[in-house]
Amino acid sequence: MSDYVYREAKGAVGAPLLFVFHGTGGDENQFFDLGGELLPGGRIVAARGDVSEGGALRYFRRTGEGRYDMADLALRTGTMVAFIKARIAESQSSRVIGLGYSNGANILASVQFAAPELFDASVLMHPLIPFQPAPAPGLAGRSVLVTAGRRDPIAPAPATQQLVDYFAGQGAKANVFWHDGGHELRPEELRETQRFVAAAVKAG
Repeated sequence: MSDYVYREAKGAVGAPLLFVFHGTGGDENQFFDLGGELLPGGRIVAARGDVSEGGALRYFRRTGEGRYDMADLALRTGTMVAFIKARIAESQSSRVIGLGYSNGANILASVQFAAPELFDASVLMHPLIPFQPAPAPGLAGRSVLVTAGRRDPIAPAPATQQLVDYFAGQGAKANVFWHDGGHELRPEELRETQRFVAAAVKAG
């Protein structure tokens, strides 16, 4: 089963493919326009999370703040991997890039742990991975940008740094961009994201 409600912009033949993943309470529209700004002429795919937490859409269940239902995460990671593979198979994209915020960053990271070959580059905005991922040598050579707030109460800075160190330890080209705020997205990290995506496309 890999059926998600999703929104897409078709893009030109062979254009880069960008997947965007919303945060808790968002939907497929949250970052769709941003995706188009980051990748003009590219194919944009935005999937809607299929888990409801008190009416707020998410990509997997949790039992509390920072406490994940690991069985559900594994199940829904597999579902998302299948969805992504199906969308990739539909196009002849020169590069495949992922971008996610908060819960969207977490499902994107989980997909990368499980299927590291899918994304050439990824942007993880304010992720929280409260567990030690298994080794994923297929991440070697992949480009990863993590953006974070130094005072983020939801995704603490030490956990963010551990995730960056994990990616680097797997051989990925891992970078982190900090701002001095919390869990909010700030203009300076969006500018850094724009630079990163442009460089990722050029590298292809």
